[in-house]
Amino acid sequence: MSMMDAFLDALWLEQGASDHTLAAYRRDLAAWQQHLEGHGEDLLTPAPERLAAWFDVRREQGYQLRSNARLLSTLRSFYRWARLQGHVKSDPLAEVKLPRVTPGLPNTLDEDEVERLLLAPDTDTPLGVRDRTMLELLYACGLRVSELVSLTGDAVNLRQNVVRVRGKGDKDRLVPMGEEAADWLAHYMATARVALMSDPTRPALFPGRSDKAMTRQTFWHRIKAHAITAGISRPLSPHTLRHAFATHLLNHGANLRVVQLLLGHSDLSTTQIYTHVAQARLENLHAEHHPRG
Repeated sequence: MSMMDAFLDALWLEQGASDHTLAAYRRDLAAWQQHLEGHGEDLLTPAPERLAAWFDVRREQGYQLRSNARLLSTLRSFYRWARLQGHVKSDPLAEVKLPRVTPGLPNTLDEDEVERLLLAPDTDTPLGVRDRTMLELLYACGLRVSELVSLTGDAVNLRQNVVRVRGKGDKDRLVPMGEEAADWLAHYMATARVALMSDPTRPALFPGRSDKAMTRQTFWHRIKAHAITAGISRPLSPHTLRHAFATHLLNHGANLRVVQLLLGHSDLSTTQIYTHVAQARLENLHAEHHPRG
């Protein structure tokens, strides 16, 4: 087993990293390894100035600061693991620094736009009922799209109006869904889901083809089509409703720690970006409506 594979295995075992995360780490490490081999070095013996020079080249090639910051984070994780395993005596990149990356504000929707999007599917059809239910759940629970499409029927508790969600690191959390989403989910499970599946006993809550769970890509296309129907022209993705969920909760006075738990963030600092979104929204409202704005 190569050292890169051993590191990725450790990342999976210790942190429960997803396949997507592991693939990103592998790409970063493979690119770094290829760069080093082109200069007669290997992963364990990089000259510290080699990375700074490579970052300069990457910037000239159009890579953004955020991309280089993510790459540096990957390499630091690798060398931290390598030091603990005794492969290196110290982190060869310990002194390498990048300018601090200011987090960009996530794209979100205002409450009127969310309402229009929720009303866009044609609920006279089974597909429309399915899509309306998925949108309601996405917004009511603040789910990641991967969490939504992987839901199974036994994850739903309509007596208590909660859904059991498996998030990053295979960590489960219970999320309340509210009466509106629960009503749509109950209606969907009793009608449209049965109509859409040849075998309703299969586990997928929201089927795509062949009774299998819908893919993230399929739902992405569905939500973009409904955005056109709703007259929403700004860029939109399934994650936009997760952003709207968090921002609207904070706008209405929710505690940041509660929002963190509902989103399934392990670190409060990840959730704090939404306080900036809420603040920006308040500032815009003030500028628009206050006579001295």
